[in-house]
Amino acid sequence: MTRPLIVWDFDGVLNANIVEGRFVWTDRLYADWGILPADLSAHIFESGLIHAVLRGARDLRDVLVEWFAQTGRDIDADAFLAYWFKHDARPDAQIMQHLRAPHLRHVIGTNNEARRAAYIEAEMGFGSLVEHVFSSGRMGCAKPDADYFAQIEAWSSLPPDQHALIDDTAANVAAAHARGWRAFHFIADTRAGLPAFLEATA
Repeated sequence: MTRPLIVWDFDGVLNANIVEGRFVWTDRLYADWGILPADLSAHIFESGLIHAVLRGARDLRDVLVEWFAQTGRDIDADAFLAYWFKHDARPDAQIMQHLRAPHLRHVIGTNNEARRAAYIEAEMGFGSLVEHVFSSGRMGCAKPDADYFAQIEAWSSLPPDQHALIDDTAANVAAAHARGWRAFHFIADTRAGLPAFLEATA
């Protein structure tokens, strides 16, 4: 019997790093680095640079090096990334228990660039908990792009309805449904329904 493939989003699902819409790793950013979270967000996210970073067209480290130089900040980009990744690592112990379900197959499907994807696999240990980590930075596309889902289907060789996405972004859930996947919109109000969804998927 074919076992369905569960595709777990990382940030906001397996990793409880988003609280009321903010990434909590930035809470001490100014105290520790003299950087206002709003300034970092404006440069990387609001500027649109994040789209190239997430799809592997730009290296996050290079983007930071350029920004630090432009703003006259004497900051080592590698040290900053190490701080970022460490403080952004907040695995949700309750949700991670589901990765041990033997009747399901598990992969991670995340919009993350290659450096953080490697950190998630090795330093956080998720590489040994799932069959594969699908990272947008390695794939050259990001959710909700159709090609993102197509690449996972090509890897699994399963029909669309044997894939189930668990994601906290409505647009990604809608895109999965559009391909014929099962999908669960994981937010605070639906969290309690996840075990039933997984059981029904099996």
